[in-house]
Amino acid sequence: MRHIGRRSLAAAAAGLVASLLATTDAGAAARGVPAARPDQEGRNHRGKKKRKAPGREFRGMWLATVANRDWPSKPGLPADRQRAELLAFLDKAVERRLNAVIFQVRPTADALWPSPYEPWSQYLTGVQGRDPGWDPLGTAVAEAHARGLELHAWFNPYRVANHTDPARLADGHPARVHPDWVLPYGGKLYYNPGLPEVRRFVQDAMLDAVRRYDIDAVHFDDYFYPYPVAGQAFADDDTYAAHGAGFPDKAAWRRDNIDRLVREMSEAIREIDKDVRFGISPFGVWRNIATDPLGSDTRAGVQTYDHLHADTRKWVKEGWIDYVVPQLYWHIGFAAADYAKLVPWWDEVARGTDVDLYVGEALYKCGDPAQPAAWQDPAELSRHLTLAGEYPRVRGHVFFSAKEVVTDRIGAMARVVADHYPTPVRPPG
Repeated sequence: MRHIGRRSLAAAAAGLVASLLATTDAGAAARGVPAARPDQEGRNHRGKKKRKAPGREFRGMWLATVANRDWPSKPGLPADRQRAELLAFLDKAVERRLNAVIFQVRPTADALWPSPYEPWSQYLTGVQGRDPGWDPLGTAVAEAHARGLELHAWFNPYRVANHTDPARLADGHPARVHPDWVLPYGGKLYYNPGLPEVRRFVQDAMLDAVRRYDIDAVHFDDYFYPYPVAGQAFADDDTYAAHGAGFPDKAAWRRDNIDRLVREMSEAIREIDKDVRFGISPFGVWRNIATDPLGSDTRAGVQTYDHLHADTRKWVKEGWIDYVVPQLYWHIGFAAADYAKLVPWWDEVARGTDVDLYVGEALYKCGDPAQPAAWQDPAELSRHLTLAGEYPRVRGHVFFSAKEVVTDRIGAMARVVADHYPTPVRPPG
């Protein structure tokens, strides 16, 4: 979920479910499942694929599962209805002439596939650890590819729960087995990124999906160290004392922890399959220019380098990721963080690298009466794509999120399609 808008718990749009036959899979327990288990569509392991030719355009949408934001519409639906809703989203992506779906498969230290590391997600059945009777990730991969869509598996590395009570987690949950791995903060539970054993565990849990499914990419969003909460401290002093030797301060040590996560994930993904890409979608402001002369001409209240301890600019410059999708969730002319100033800043960051730049777009704001006047104009988002098209390293856009791609409150998505997506295209890959 995103720091703005992605915490919305609004009900999923009605009318998405088609009359489709379900193919069920007895599944397996959350632990002890064979590493070579075929998914429900009959696939087994990864299918090797060639990198697609350059010069294509990425047209993606995020499909969020945390708190049932987009899918499933509510927990506890029968497997056939869950599957039908999922396929309806994929069909809508094709109808909107998109070519990639970024599917959230590990929202809160859980899984939307039969993982040997973590329990089944509560957002499927309403009970964490309960087998839903089918394999959502396996189905999503097979069905996306059947429609000519890429399927990017979206993971949240460190979020454990949207509450602070470990007793509410499933029996045998790693956070219950290892209570020393977990810290409460801001009403949520997080794995402690400063513990090397935590970093290894979350990497293993995510890489399980890379080894077993024909995904096109691994995708992280903007959550690393948590967004700051006024009056609260992330209680990792003891961890810093144990592991922070040689760093000038805790902030530098925290950044190194996240750098290690990103660099090691990049290396591991490439070792498993060099054709699986690695992308990250950070908050759109690395640092303000008043903080750092290399920063953007912005006055944002959050800077990823300083507040989330995520040196997103470094990851691009070092080539640790294959693509970056900064969340530029502000309108053109917004004083504190102007879309028209951030696009050229990110274009310059990507200059001279092999990292593809896609822009994260705030479709969820279009027509929201709580948003400024610019977002009431159905043409605002189309203007974003026109402006971004002037910068050579911008190779596509991703829309937050799938529910709004379907409902399209004021026709902003339809306007984008009419103005910019006249025909289907393959993603740049």
